[in-house]
This record gives sequence, structure tokens and C-alpha cells, in this order.
Amino acid sequence: MSTTFQSDLEIVIAELNNASRKYQLDISEITKRIRAKNLSKSEANQQALFYALNNIAMDQPDWTFLAAKLYLDELYEEAGKNRNYDSHLKYGDLYKLIQTLTDKGIYSTDLLYSYQKEEIVELAKEIDPTRDSLFTYIGLFLLADRYVARDHERNVYELPQERFMIIAMTLMKNEEKSKRVGFVKEAYWALSNLYMTVATPTLSNAGKSFGQLSSCFIDTVDDSLDSIYLNNWDIARLSKDGGGIGIYYGKVRALGSDIKKFKGNSSGVVPWIRLINDTAVSVDQLGQRQGAIAIYLDLFHKDIMNGFLDLKTNNGDERRKAHDIFTGVTVPDLFMQRLEEVDENGRSIGEWHTFCPHQVKQLMGWKDENGNLLGLEDFYDETDRKFFTKKYMEAVNNPLLPRKTYRAMDIMARIMVAQLETGTPYMFYRDEVNRQNPNKHLSGIGRTSIYCSNLCTEITQNMSATTIVKEFKDEDGNIVIVRKPGDFVVCNLSSINLPKAVKQNVLERLIRIQVRMLDNVVDLNTISVGQAEMTNKKFRAVGLGTFGWHHLLALEGIHWESNKAVQYADELYEDIAYYTIRSSMELAQEKGAYSKFEGSEWQTGEYFQRKQYQSSRWDELKENVANNGIRNGWLMAVAPNSSTAKIGGSTDGIDPLYAVEYAEEKKNFKFKVTAPDLNHITYNYYRRARHELDQVWGIRQNAARQRHIDQAISFNLYVRHDIKAKELLNLHLEAWKQGLKTTYYVRSTSQEEIEECEACHS
Repeated sequence: MSTTFQSDLEIVIAELNNASRKYQLDISEITKRIRAKNLSKSEANQQALFYALNNIAMDQPDWTFLAAKLYLDELYEEAGKNRNYDSHLKYGDLYKLIQTLTDKGIYSTDLLYSYQKEEIVELAKEIDPTRDSLFTYIGLFLLADRYVARDHERNVYELPQERFMIIAMTLMKNEEKSKRVGFVKEAYWALSNLYMTVATPTLSNAGKSFGQLSSCFIDTVDDSLDSIYLNNWDIARLSKDGGGIGIYYGKVRALGSDIKKFKGNSSGVVPWIRLINDTAVSVDQLGQRQGAIAIYLDLFHKDIMNGFLDLKTNNGDERRKAHDIFTGVTVPDLFMQRLEEVDENGRSIGEWHTFCPHQVKQLMGWKDENGNLLGLEDFYDETDRKFFTKKYMEAVNNPLLPRKTYRAMDIMARIMVAQLETGTPYMFYRDEVNRQNPNKHLSGIGRTSIYCSNLCTEITQNMSATTIVKEFKDEDGNIVIVRKPGDFVVCNLSSINLPKAVKQNVLERLIRIQVRMLDNVVDLNTISVGQAEMTNKKFRAVGLGTFGWHHLLALEGIHWESNKAVQYADELYEDIAYYTIRSSMELAQEKGAYSKFEGSEWQTGEYFQRKQYQSSRWDELKENVANNGIRNGWLMAVAPNSSTAKIGGSTDGIDPLYAVEYAEEKKNFKFKVTAPDLNHITYNYYRRARHELDQVWGIRQNAARQRHIDQAISFNLYVRHDIKAKELLNLHLEAWKQGLKTTYYVRSTSQEEIEECEACHS
């Protein structure tokens, strides 16, 4: 063996010894193997990495940190080679990195234009390579594989701490110059300590010359050919940029309805949804994955049983299938009440009528203050005033109005069969969502503002359709289409790493900078669909969420199936809500309130009263919000957070852990994973796999946290494949009764891994 190889091997072995002492791992076997072979440093590193990955297990979970250390050494070496600096330094010159990647067209020119060299040099001193040791192997792999900046040949240039600094610099670049560097340092502190993560599009695209920063978008389709095709065009552009899409289809006329008074000519919603399915497949996201689109339909829409609930199932006519989209149903309270109607033998007898929205408008003649026709979908039930129920019964009692009538239980049975086979449809409890909306003042009590949620069921914001108002030829002979923009929902996401932030007591400090970062995304983002950009700035809506709930419970010594977990969720999320609302109020003092603040429940105080916030701190905050405004029309939403939770080294969103030890598998990797911070104490709080847990406890926890979240929560139900229909029904009834706004997937043990949209991971 040459002297060079010998010294290189000794470097690897010395690093292995340091790591073994830190994590108390026995490395004698791998040390013996690599000493016995004539290996280069890189080859020795690879063998040690392979060995570490194969030894990750319940009894020795810390091999993941040794594997991460070995992988980091490879990243340092590759970046040093590509950037021409000594990799023993780990990190090179930040200013030169920005210059190089700007010249290559990877970074936007904004960074060099916005920041002086002296500022960048000062910020470079903040970069702390020791924080790379916080990563697990899978977290580091995901960050390096998907998010750090590489050149066009995928050579590594940017390293993890530089990615965090570039994100911080990008999000703070338009802040007041005298304070900007301080804000960048604070944002870097939050990101580099893994106290929080930004949304996947922000993590991937911030500072770069391509892509956008927001996660999800929601559009409303009107009942016209123009609206259907313009919606398809809009979502194609957003999907190309990596956004997840939610679409409300409840206004489109049903199968067999009339077109221009010609009876029976409408083909219903299914053919149009198949067209969207083709768009999802054809217009992929950043060249990495096909588009991710969810379509929502009301349970009182006539097409709900005419193919919609079977769109993704494997039985039936393939010409009426759309396997690549996701489905959601919007559920009124009245439907759930009908499920509970039984005869003396306990048999369900509740009737449910479905209608064509076009025929409802034509025959019922309900109008708004501007004379526009309204449908059933335009009303919801308040707690004490049943606007939807009244209109629904008027429709039922109109003998001229065509309908299809079913047992409510038969519809629910079809829903549950589809859920057990495909995981969908999602459930959207439309009355509760609209009751809890702080911006209902823009449509009026009893009038629907929010028709559906997004792809991951955590966003609930005001919606309306974009319409064509005229088309004309200008003086140059160009044909100009004038569109009246509707409210095209945008969600800007970011999430707290609960175990790190709570255990290190940094929530208050963290949320203040996190809300500022989210608010800046609104101004910085360039969205290809004009009405979405307008809505984004109109409401300045953000979605601050969390991940690592099960991890936190284990660290706190709290069992999942316990009242203590429910109580802890209530207390913790009230604190998060308080700090979030206060931070947005402080931003409003500095920069101004969102444009529709006047008359909102934030201003009137109704939001705080409905939540029963009665302590002195809440009374003071309510008064300050009324006087100073609030910067963001919506503030909190808990996204699924699978990929970014792994980067943060914690558990997904608010979900229970899959198992104490399992294989994490995606298209380009399969790794063994153990529960975070696993030891002889935490094992007791992890040991029951998610499908074994009583799901009612998850519902109760979620109801406790939902009280404090102004939007919604991505909440999965985990069930066995052989669950009885009555048991699954009872879970849905419990979720509705507990006041959940939405439920996400029903994940049964028989389903293959469901492909989620990663845009919403934050």
C-alpha cells in the first residue's frame, strides 16, 4: 500500500474513531476490512458508508449519524473539487459560489444585485459547518439529492449550510437595508438548527433562476366551456412550475343536463376531469414527477354517483376513469345527519337527493344582491341558522326539479369502498370550514366563501371563479380576451420542527422570524397565473404548520392513546397560535395590514370570541389586532411534511410513526430508518405501529389542535384492510362530530405506498 493511500486511510479511520466515540458504535469490523484492502480514501469512505447503512437498527440507531458524516465528507470533497478549494476546509468562499452559480445561470442575478460584497462576506462568517452534524443520513441524502444547487450536469456546488443561507438571503433581500443582515442571520439560525423547514418549492428554488416559491393553488371552475378550458391552461402553467393543484368542480353541470335548452346533451364532469388527468400526466413538475391535482365535488351534485366516486377504482368502464388525479368530496352537515337516521331495527333510512347545479339555478331562481343566479353550493349552515339546509329542502320540495335519490348510507358506502382501495376521496366538511372562516365578511353570513381545499387538505381560503367579460380586436388586429379575476388561492407554507423548537424553548423567537419569512414569500414570488398572484397579494395568506408530533410525545413521555396527548395538543397549539397571530400583528404595525382586514373577524374580535380565548394575554392581543391590523388574512395550516420532516430528522406532520424500524423507499433509494431519538425510554412511546393505534385518539388530538388553527390540517386515518364498514363509518362520524374541517387519506394496510404531492411538504 502506498504512503498516500496509507495516510488517506488513516484519515478515514480517524474520522470513524471520532464518530464511534461520539455515538458509542463498534467500528472494529469495518476498520479491519478497509485496512486489509488497497483502497483509496474515496473507496474506504464508500465501504464504511455502506457498512454504516446496513447496521442501522433498533438497537443501534445512531449508525445513521455516522453514515451522514461519511456522506458529508463526500459532499465536501466534491464541492471542493468543483469549486477549486481545499475540501478539508469543508466550506469555501460564499461570495465566489454566488458569482459562479450566477454566471452559470443557476442562481438568479438578484442576489448579487441586492447584496453588497461586504454584506455577503459578513453573512459567510455566520455559516456553521458543525450544524451539518444534526442531519440523519436520510435527511442529508434528501437535501443533497433534491435541493442543494448543482450545475446543469448535476455536479455539487452548494452545500447544506449554504442552501440555508441562500434561502435566508433570498427571503430577506427586500427588507430595510439597515436591518436586513440581522434578519438574514436570524432566518439562517432558524433553518440551520433545523428548528423549522420551508416549503419544498422554497427549499428547492429560493435564490435560483427558475421555479416559484409557493406550494399549492386552488381554483374554482365555472359552468362554461371558457372556464373549463382556461382553468386547464392555468393549472398546466402552475403544474409546470411545481405547484400542487386543487380544483372545485361543483358548479359544472351534470350528466344529461341541457345545453342551450337542448335536453340531455351534457356529458357531465367526468370527461372534463379526464382531460385534467391528461394534463397532470403531460405537464410534469420541473421534469421530476407528473403533476399533482385534486378534484373536489359536492355530495349533492348529481354526478357524485355517476362516475365521480369510481374515477380511481379498478372496476368499471376504463373510459370513465382518471387514475392520476386525486378526488375529494365536500360534505354538508345535513348529509352526516342523514347517515344517523335509522328505523326501529337500526337500519339506515336517511334519504339523500342529488341535483344538477345548472338545473338548480334555472328552476330555483335564487339570486345574490347583483342578480347573479345561485346554487346549493353557494350556501352553508351556520350553527344557529341553517342556510344550506333551508335551500336544500326548497330544492327537494320543488316537483319540477330533477334529482336522483339514494340512501345516504349507499353513497357513504361507495365513498368508503373507494377509500379502502385508493385512499381517496378526501373529506371536506364544508359547513365547519365556512363557519370558522375569519374572512367570511366578504361574502356574507350563510354564503359560501370556501368551496373546497387543496391537494393536501390543509388550505381553506376564499375562492371564486375567473370569468371572461369580453373579447375584442385592438387597433393592431390582435384578439384580446379580458378576464375578470376570481380568488385563485395560493398557499405559502413553512413548518416548525416541534421536538427541536419545543425542547430548546425557542418557539417565541422562532415564530417571529418564521412569519416574516412567510410574509416575504408573498411579495417575492412570481406566479405565472395572474389572478393567483393578485389573490396572493390581496390576502397575503400564509400557512405556518408543524411536524414531529409523535417524536415530541415520545420525548415528553406521553402515550399516543391518552387524554394527556389530547390536552398537550390543546395547550401547545394555543401557544403556537398566540405567537403566530402576535407576529403577524407586529408585521402589520411595521408594514400594514392585508387589504381586506376591515370587517374581518380579526378586526371585530369575533375570531377570538369563537375560539373562547379569554386570558389576559389574548384580551391584549385581540385589542392590538383590532387597533393595528394583521398582516396575513390566514395564518396557520398543518401540511403533511413527509420529505421535509425527514430532512429535519423527525416524524411526519402530526402522524404517528409508521413503525419503530422500517424501510423508507422512493424511486431512487431504499434506506433503513428507525424512530428518531430512539432509546430504551422512548421505545415505549413508539412501539405500537400507526395501523395498530386506536384512530379515535388521533381524531381527538386533531380536534384539540384544530381549535387553534385558522385553516385546516392534513390528517390521515390509518386502518387495517379488513376493517368493518361500521368501524370506518364511526371514524368518519367521530371526525365530523369533533369539528374536524378535513380528513386526508384513508390509508389501509392493503394499499401500496400512496404517491403524495411533495409541494405541500414544508
